[in-house]
Amino acid sequence: MQGKIGVTSENLFPIIKKFLYSDHDIFLREIVSNAVDATQKLKTLGSVGQYKGNTENLQVTVSIDKEAQTLTVSDNGIGLTSEEMDKYLNQIAFSGATEFLDKYKDDANAIIGHFGLGFYSSFMVSSKVEVVSLSHKEGSTPVKWSCSGSPEYAIEDAIREEVGTDVIMHINEESKEFLEEARIQTLLDKYCKFLPVQIAFGEKTEWKEGKEVATGETNVINDTNPAWTKKPADLKEEDYSKFYRQLYPMGDDPMFHIHLNVDYPFNLTGVLYFPRLKNNVEIQKNKIQLYCNQVFVTDHVEGIVPEFLTLLHGVIDSPDIPLNVSRSYLQSDSNVKKISSHITKKVADRLHEIFKNEREDFEAKWDDLKIFIEYGMLSEEKFYERAMKFFLLKNTDGKAFTWEEYENLIKENQTDKENKMVYLYATDKTEQYSFIEAAKAKGYDVLLMDDMLATPMLNQLEQKFPEKRFVRVDSNVADRLIEKENENKEELSADQKMVLSPIFEAVTPSEQGNFMIDFEDLGESAQPMVITQNEFMRRMKDMSAMQPGMNMYGDMPDSYNLVVNIAHPLVKQVFEQKDTTLGSDLDHFASDIQSKKTEIESLNKLKEGKKEEEVPQEEKDKMTALNGELSTLESSRREKLQSFGKDSDLAKQMVDLALLANNMLKGKALNDFVQRSVDLIK
Repeated sequence: MQGKIGVTSENLFPIIKKFLYSDHDIFLREIVSNAVDATQKLKTLGSVGQYKGNTENLQVTVSIDKEAQTLTVSDNGIGLTSEEMDKYLNQIAFSGATEFLDKYKDDANAIIGHFGLGFYSSFMVSSKVEVVSLSHKEGSTPVKWSCSGSPEYAIEDAIREEVGTDVIMHINEESKEFLEEARIQTLLDKYCKFLPVQIAFGEKTEWKEGKEVATGETNVINDTNPAWTKKPADLKEEDYSKFYRQLYPMGDDPMFHIHLNVDYPFNLTGVLYFPRLKNNVEIQKNKIQLYCNQVFVTDHVEGIVPEFLTLLHGVIDSPDIPLNVSRSYLQSDSNVKKISSHITKKVADRLHEIFKNEREDFEAKWDDLKIFIEYGMLSEEKFYERAMKFFLLKNTDGKAFTWEEYENLIKENQTDKENKMVYLYATDKTEQYSFIEAAKAKGYDVLLMDDMLATPMLNQLEQKFPEKRFVRVDSNVADRLIEKENENKEELSADQKMVLSPIFEAVTPSEQGNFMIDFEDLGESAQPMVITQNEFMRRMKDMSAMQPGMNMYGDMPDSYNLVVNIAHPLVKQVFEQKDTTLGSDLDHFASDIQSKKTEIESLNKLKEGKKEEEVPQEEKDKMTALNGELSTLESSRREKLQSFGKDSDLAKQMVDLALLANNMLKGKALNDFVQRSVDLIK
C-alpha cells in the first residue's frame, strides 16, 4: 500500500526540522516515550483480561547499528495493525496540522507533543524512518511503514515474530553524532532516567586489566520507581539521600527535603531538597527537574516554581503541566499558577514543622537556610506571612530568636525617646568589633546580618513595622545609636568646633572619602576617636550595588563622620599642644575676626528696614571689603591649624587608630602608622 500523508503543505518536514532544530536531540525522548506508552497499554490490557499473552519483562530497547547507520527504538507493547498505522501515523498525526503550524510558527518549543507530531520529530535526524510492528490483536500480521521525509509513505508486509514495534531511524549525514554510544547514553540519562518501563541500552561493562569489558548483562539505564512516585511513609531518610545522589552525583549532601504528594485539585508529586549553597556556581549547577508522568520535560521551571524556590534542587512531576508549551503560556496557565501557589504553601508549612519539632537542628542550619527564606519573604507576600513564624534573627553571640522573642528581649532597653524600638546590627563581627563591644557595654544587644539580602530584608521589615528601625552599629557612636533623653555632657560651641576641626581635617585621608569632623563627650574610657558612617547613605550605596537603577548613590564618594572624644586625655593633650604652639597667634586671629564680625554686624543694623537701593554704595563697598577680610582671616587661621595638625604625631596617631579600627588603614599609611607607633613608644 502506498499513499500520501494528509497534509496540504508539501513543506511540512522542512518546517518541522527548521522549528525544532535548536532542540533536535529531543526526538529520542519522544520516540522512547511512545514506546513506553505502548508497553504500558499492553500491560493494562493484560490486567483486565483483554490480552492473554505474556506481559512480564516488558521493556524498551535502544540500539545502534553503525554499519547500517541506524538508531532503533524497540518495544514489546501493543503494536499496530496496517489500518492503525494508516490512521495514527498518517491521518490523526496531521489532523489540523496546517492550522497548528500557522498558530505556532514563531514558537519552536510548542510543536512537539501536539497533534501526534512527536513521532515526526524523528525526521529531524533521519533521512528515512521505518516502523515495523506486530499488533497484539489475534490474527494480526507484521507490517512496515516507511517514509523518506516527504509526504509519500508506504505500508507493506514485514517480518516480526514478537508483539511490539521497532522504530528504525536512518540517521542523516548532519546527525551522525546520534550513532555514538556516548551521545545516546547522555540523552537517555537526561530524558529517560526515571521512565516507568525499563529502558535497555547495550551491555553493562566493568574495568578489567586496564580496559572496559562487556559483562553480557543488559544495561538498564533507568529507575522505574523513583522516590517521588512512592508514598512518604514507605521511604526512609537514606532513600531520600540515595535519590539525591541519582539526581546530582557530584553534589554535596542537602540539608533536608520536602516530599510533595497532591491529588486534588491537581496532580503533583515530587521531592525538593534544600542544598547548601556556597557560591554562584552552586546556584547555577543543579536545577529542579520537571517531569510529566516520569518523562523529563525541562530544568527551566520558572513560572511553575516560585522564583525564590528555583534555588532548591529536586524533582516535580505533574501530568497537569502541558508538555512543550511556550514559557509565556506556562505563566498564564491556571493550573500552573495553582501549582506554584501550592508549592509555596507546602514549603512554608514544612519549614514551620521542622522549626517547631526540631528547633535546635533548624537553628544549626539557619545560616544555610536564610538565603532561601529571605529571598522568599522579599518576593512572595504569602510566603512572608507564613515565614514570620520561623524567620530567625541571630545576634553576634550566635543566639537565635524569632521576631517576637527578640522584641521582648530588647524593648525595655532599646526604645528611643520617640518610642521607636531600635534593632542594632553588624554586618561583620571582626571589622565592627569595637563598635559591637561599645554597644554591648551600654547593655544593648547586636544582631548579625551578614548575608547578601540583609539590606533589602531590613528595609522590608522597617516598611512592615514603621514603629521599629534598624541601625548599623557603626553608624554612630554608642551614645547616639539609640537617642535617649538629653544627658548632661560637655559640649563645644560652634566657634570652638570651627577652630578645632582643621587640626583633624588635615590628617584624614581625602582619597578614602569625605570626612566630617564632629566633637562629642564620649567619656574618658571610650576611644579617643571613632569613625562612623551615616545609616541612610550607606544603606543606599549597598542597595545600589544590587539594583542598577540606583547608580546615583553608588557613584557618590563615601562619606564618614570622624567623632573626636573631647573627654579623652589624649585629645585634651592635643588641645593643650595647640594652645602652647599657636596660643598668641590664635588670640590675634580671634580678636581680629571678632572685630570684623562686630563691624559687619553694625553695618547690617544700618541696613535694617531699608530696601537694597536705599543702602548707600559706600556701605555696600565697606560690607564687601569686610567680608573679604573676614574670609581671609578665617582662611589664614585654618591654614595655621591645619599646619599644626599635620605636624602633630599624636593627632595623626589617633586618626590612624580610628581608621585601623574600621579596617581602613592599609598600604603605606599602615606602614607609617607602625613606624610612628615605634617612635612614640621610644
